[in-house]
Amino acid sequence: MTTLNFEFDCDAAGHWFYVSSQGVRHEHVTAVRAFPVAAPDEGVALVDVDGHELLWIAALENLSAALRASVVRALTQREFMPRILKLRGVSSVVAPCTWDIETDRGDTSLQLKGEEDIRRLSATVLLVTDSHGVQFLIRDLAQMDRHSRKLLDRFL
Repeated sequence: MTTLNFEFDCDAAGHWFYVSSQGVRHEHVTAVRAFPVAAPDEGVALVDVDGHELLWIAALENLSAALRASVVRALTQREFMPRILKLRGVSSVVAPCTWDIETDRGDTSLQLKGEEDIRRLSATVLLVTDSHGVQFLIRDLAQMDRHSRKLLDRFL
């Protein structure tokens, strides 16, 4: 395992900066995942304000604990993809309909325009896009409760 040596932190104004191993400082840097759903801990780029890659991080495990925490914090600030934990109910078994859901960020509802807004990314991972374009993730369909799976089966 190769440990990368650089500095990545947030200034007092809330802007991220990157200092390369050669000591070159870059302001207004953004951390971006290459594969946020399929491989969230692999393939992270630090990019400048113009979108040019400054550093490629093959795997977050290659970073020290403190540096990894900073990169994950920056990624979390940028990304918003709540995970659906449970379907409490649906207004109809045909779309468009409203789903009442429990997420890792609290209870909410989403408007599903059509079955095509539910994408299967793998055998167990689903991506649901609501009518406002917000994406919700179902990380492991098999781990959901029986009632939620039964409701989802009507749409899949």
